[in-house]
Formats: sequence, C-alpha cells, structure tokens
Amino acid sequence: MRAVANSPHESQRRVCIVVTNRASYARIKTVIKAVEMDPRLDLQLVLSASMLLHRFGKAEDVVRADGFTPTATIHCVVEGETPATMAKTTGLTIMELAPLFERLQPDIVLSVADRFETLATAVSATYLNIPLAHTQGGEVSGSIDESVRHAITKMAHLHFPATQRAADYVFRMGENPENIHLSGCPSIDALMELDLRPLDLEFMKRFGVGEAIDTSKPYLLVMQHSVTTEYGNAAEQIEETLKAVRDIGLPAIWIWPNVDAGSDAVSKCLRQFREAHPEAPIHFFTNLPVEDFARVLKNAACIVGNSSAGLRESSFLGTPAVNVGIRQGGRERAGNVIDVGHDCQSIGAAIRRQIDHGPYAPSTLFGDGRAAERIVEVLATKELSVQKRLNYVEADQDPADRKMLEPDIPR
Repeated sequence: MRAVANSPHESQRRVCIVVTNRASYARIKTVIKAVEMDPRLDLQLVLSASMLLHRFGKAEDVVRADGFTPTATIHCVVEGETPATMAKTTGLTIMELAPLFERLQPDIVLSVADRFETLATAVSATYLNIPLAHTQGGEVSGSIDESVRHAITKMAHLHFPATQRAADYVFRMGENPENIHLSGCPSIDALMELDLRPLDLEFMKRFGVGEAIDTSKPYLLVMQHSVTTEYGNAAEQIEETLKAVRDIGLPAIWIWPNVDAGSDAVSKCLRQFREAHPEAPIHFFTNLPVEDFARVLKNAACIVGNSSAGLRESSFLGTPAVNVGIRQGGRERAGNVIDVGHDCQSIGAAIRRQIDHGPYAPSTLFGDGRAAERIVEVLATKELSVQKRLNYVEADQDPADRKMLEPDIPR
C-alpha cells in the first residue's frame, strides 16, 4: 500500500470511492468526476484488486490517463482464480482497507455494485462506523454476485439503485425509504457524452492481440466470464461459445475475462484457441477505456457472452445481445436480449437471429444520463448516520406508498 496524504480541505465532506475492477470503473467514472468537481466534496480515490494487474488490463493506467490521481492503491489479489483465492482476496483486502480508512478518515465510503472484492469495502467501512453508500443494489443476477450485492445492501446506509424495480427490492429488504435514492446507472451518463463512431483500423493495430478488425464492417463483440457457482465448468462453457463464434464467420473483438474463480481456465482456452487457429479473425483486448469500449459496443452487430454490459449499456445503445448461461439470470433487460444456454448450436442460432434483426430502439431502463448528478447531490447534502434498523414491510404494503427522494427515471 502506498502512502497517502491528508486532505487540505478539512471543511469539505470527504468521499472515499473504492474501485476494484475495470467494469466497476466504467460504472462509477462519472461519479468520480462529479465528486472531484463539486466544491462541497473532497474526493479520495482508492484503486485495488485487478485494477492494478497487467494481465487484467491494468485499468489503473486508464484512470490516470483520464486525469484522476489515486489517493492510494492496494495490491490484494491472491493468484489462482479459485473460490478459495476469492475468499482470501476478500480477507486480505479488509486487512488493507481498515487501516487505510483509519488514516483517511472519510466522511462516507462509496462501494460499487457486486464484485466479490467490494464486500471488503463494505465490511471495513461499517466496522469502522463510516457511513457506506452503495450503487446498483437491489438487482438480481446469478453467481456469487447475487449474494454479495444483497449483503452490501444490508450493510449500506445510502442506496443508489439504478432502476425502479431495484429500488423496490431494496425497500422490501427492510431498508429505510428515506435512504433509497433512485439514480440510474452512472455508466449511462458516460454514453450520453461520447463520440460513438467506429474505432479506426490503426487503433486495432496498435492495441490488443490478433488480427486487426475493421469496425466499420459487421463484427461480434464477445465478453464471457466464468460463473463462480459453476466453477468447474468454465472451460467447457467457453469452448461452446468459441465454436459458435467461429462458425458464424464474422470477425470478433474479444474482451479478456475478469478475475473471478475459473477465469484461469477461460484464459487458457482462449490462448489455446488462438495458437491453434491463428487465421481466426479475432482480436483480443485485456481492457479498453470506457470511451473506446462504448464505440466497440455501439457498432457491434451483436454482443455475445455473459457480461452485464450485454444487458445494461447495450440496452441504451440498442445493440443486439445474446446472453449465455445463468450469470445474469433474473437481471432486468430490455427487448434487445436473447437468452441461451451453453450450447454452440443455440448460441449460433441466437447470434444469427440478432444479426438479422439489426439495432434495437434505445432503452432508458438503466438510466437517463443524470445518475452522477443525483448521486453527488445526496452525497453532499444528506445527513449521515451509521445507525441502521430493519424497516419491516407489511405483506400487503405497496412499495409505491413509500416516499422516494428522487423522481422515477423516464422510461
């Protein structure tokens, strides 16, 4: 852990944002920028876990290129990508974050979404009596993310759900309605501001590995991670997707899997495929800046795999999506998604169907582009307390009867 400096702005409310992986950064970047620019707030930015690792794209470099200077960085990932190493990483992160929070003395800590490492952020903050804010609570999905997300909700003092259904679920979990602020997802904010023209061929030649893809012509975007609750099946599952993508015949941009248990097996299969089929028109990236990823997603003929980007950002951009397996099971989705199992024939048929359909109408299911604005206003003005109590919901009570502090996001 690197040394950190005391804040020179003691009159400001200190907001500590902990970012643990590339996807979380994409989902909180606009909030980081808004906190930094707000004179009422003092940003403390902590990077940890796979954000710092080269083999997962070292998103720390992207953060710095975006003009943000981390207050501290924490190396805490235990190598191996097994369920045991996930547990050890979480424990080690708690050991590193607790003394860091003691040193920084934040007024509030902001935790992002549902990555397993974020559980350490929640435990460290709440045990130190620091108010905890949480984005993307109340959503439903598969794998260990489902358990982690709801555990953080029960520890958090401020909630920033992305959708009305998610806000309802947080309320039904017994959270005080006055602390539930429907904000939308900050990742949608970023999409509102971007130039979404295709990447140029020179960019493809300079970055990543494999044949350069002409993104002005039809191509697939593939993002498939291991499923932690199906840890032993990761290799078999990725092989089915590889077969389907190869059979389609379109060029593909493939984003490397994240640090979840089973990702080592997925990575091994991808490397073996690349060596066995050097002629395959697939270009691999370990990571892409938010802006470049948005351009790749917007212009893809279809996104394939099990990343939440296939449901979240793709819905706003109207990109056809094929969601594979249970990793996103139960998560809200717009009309641009087809769900299939881990079977190459089913995956291939769904991809063809989506290519034939073409782009969908954009959806504001996950936000209207004002999430950071809403979140920062609450962070700056909300009276903070670490006292929590179960807000019991009667069986016949309608969630619509509660008092929400933010209006519904336009649909």
